[in-house]
Amino acid sequence: MIDKNVVKQLVEQWLQDKDYFLVGIEVSNDDRVVVEIDHSEGVWIEDCVALSKFIEDHMSKDEIDYELEVGSAGLGQPFKVPQQYINFIGKEVEVLDADGRKVKGLLKSVDGTTFVVTVKEKVKVDGKKRPVLQDVDHTYDMNKVKYTKYLISFK
Repeated sequence: MIDKNVVKQLVEQWLQDKDYFLVGIEVSNDDRVVVEIDHSEGVWIEDCVALSKFIEDHMSKDEIDYELEVGSAGLGQPFKVPQQYINFIGKEVEVLDADGRKVKGLLKSVDGTTFVVTVKEKVKVDGKKRPVLQDVDHTYDMNKVKYTKYLISFK
């Protein structure tokens, strides 16, 4: 079976001095290896090919027969690493919190593993009969939400 740590070391070696970052590595029981990378400005297919070739040049198929897939973290897929949150600051996101509540708003900031989403909500204001629509900040822990993902807008 393919050792995930070996693949990770190879990917990290290739990533040195590049603006790409590792999102995830999965190795299945039948030695199917999936490597996901990302970049603040998107991932180029040529770079996926280069990383794939780099891994294949350093891992022998004679020892273990494996299938390798190198790609980008899918747009609209849940974030997996803090760098993805940072890349989407100022963009519209959807958060499913630990209690199962869905919130859509603007990703305002990221600090370590916490992030803030600004949501338009009706808020009761003193002196007003009806609630007023206002921006309300919600703070979340990346490790305690079910998911956060970029909301693709075609407006």
